[in-house]
Amino acid sequence: MASVLSEPFLNVQDGVCTVAGHWNVAALAKHAEVAKRRRLLKRVPDDARWQLDEAAQLDTLGAQLLWERWGYALPSSLTLTPAQRSLFEMLPTKTESVPKPPFDLLSWLVSLGRGVLTLCHNGLMLLVMLGRLAIDLVVFIARPLRGPWKEISAQIFHAGAQALGITALVGFLIGVVISYLSAQQLAMFGAGQFIVTLLGVSIVRELGPVLAAILVAGRSGSAITAQIGVMRVTQELDAMEVMGISQSQRLVLPRVLALALVMPLLTLWTDAMAMYGGMLAAKYELGLQVTWFFSQLPNAIGLKNLWIGLVKAMTFGIWIALVACHFGLQIAPNTESLGKGTTTSVVVSITGVILIDAIYAVIFSRMGI
Repeated sequence: MASVLSEPFLNVQDGVCTVAGHWNVAALAKHAEVAKRRRLLKRVPDDARWQLDEAAQLDTLGAQLLWERWGYALPSSLTLTPAQRSLFEMLPTKTESVPKPPFDLLSWLVSLGRGVLTLCHNGLMLLVMLGRLAIDLVVFIARPLRGPWKEISAQIFHAGAQALGITALVGFLIGVVISYLSAQQLAMFGAGQFIVTLLGVSIVRELGPVLAAILVAGRSGSAITAQIGVMRVTQELDAMEVMGISQSQRLVLPRVLALALVMPLLTLWTDAMAMYGGMLAAKYELGLQVTWFFSQLPNAIGLKNLWIGLVKAMTFGIWIALVACHFGLQIAPNTESLGKGTTTSVVVSITGVILIDAIYAVIFSRMGI
């Protein structure tokens, strides 16, 4: 009988529910009795008289099981010891659950409106930043010796020189892929010699600037946003305001000028590596000679397509720098906002690059270029 009573025991007879044995953590966990005892307690009639004074041990876990069965209140007919009563008085009473808000069929419209307002706010802030940048550019041209040359050179090094490796690798691989896939299709029609024109126009006019811009947005754009965001977290931006130093002149202007200069150069570098990769793939897939490939390349590309690619690249560089600086200045002084702002900056920069490229395509198409 002792071994039985050491287990949590429950007996219902003649309207009396007797709770005996050990209703503690050790007994309930040892015999996996929590779920079983909860099911047995649910079968006890609601008008039963409870008798707990025969329970050898009762701790918080056992009391919680009984407390849930009683509806978080002591029943009217109950026999228990003073120590057990004190234990139940320590348990929390049942609180009313917070009602769920009703389902709103127009919640999507509210979210859409908030998104539009956020978009308009960011667009307005970008326009304000662009206006300040124009004023700073005029001051910089009027007084070039007082310009932020150290910041500009540092940004050119970080965004340009340090990005040569990744842009060369990606450009080379893209050139190989395009040349290999195009060669297979052109060989079916015996038009393998047109691969020079296909590679030249597609890479120099479209893929080169877009690829370089996406890589710079993911690499340098995120770095600019994070750098300015850290300055906000460490209160360096507040110190600049107190000292009367223009944030636009010292932070935005050097990065915009640096990316505006770097992006065309990186685009030329990416174009060259892509053409080199395409030339190697064409040589092994179609048997085209390297000398013939290079001799046909200037006529296939043309100065018009080259200038279009460079103009696109400069526009992409200015856009990436403006977006990166904007979201960097909007970061709140906490780490969560820093990560969110950096991610948003990269997404907006890449999306804007593709949108600007589409706008250029429509404009040049209408102009017949």
